[in-house]
Amino acid sequence: MAKEIERKFLVRDDRWRNSVSEVKHFRQAYIASMEDRSVRVRLANEEVATITIKLGRSLTRDEFEYDIAATDAKELMCAAIGLVIEKKRHLVPYKGFTWEVDVFMGAHEGLIIAEVEMKSEDDNPELPDWLGQEVTGEYRYSNQALATQYGQNDYEL
Repeated sequence: MAKEIERKFLVRDDRWRNSVSEVKHFRQAYIASMEDRSVRVRLANEEVATITIKLGRSLTRDEFEYDIAATDAKELMCAAIGLVIEKKRHLVPYKGFTWEVDVFMGAHEGLIIAEVEMKSEDDNPELPDWLGQEVTGEYRYSNQALATQYGQNDYEL
């Protein structure tokens, strides 16, 4: 079992684009969703697939992630609760940390969220000046809510 420790922010402007080191295309769906746990299937670049179980809603969560066949991921997405989320993830190195900037497409077009994963809650990454409001712990900005509660939750762009 791994621990996921991350902070999440809205993105203020496009200055991060000059520092992108890699871009991945994701499609992901939730096949189980409860208040403090979820089962997500993800397909990266239409080739690499994972199924992930997440437990908890705080800064630190338990995460179990396993590789699965891409064909299985596509089949599981047919059983999605709510929307299949589509986004491009841009990796942006900044002062010892790699920021993941997700640019959403489809139903959430215009939403851009940056997150940084940390090794411990004591880590204190320097925040790039292109970040906006911190939304860590705000459920409405979680991928789980964006997929399963579309139209029920308003978020700021």
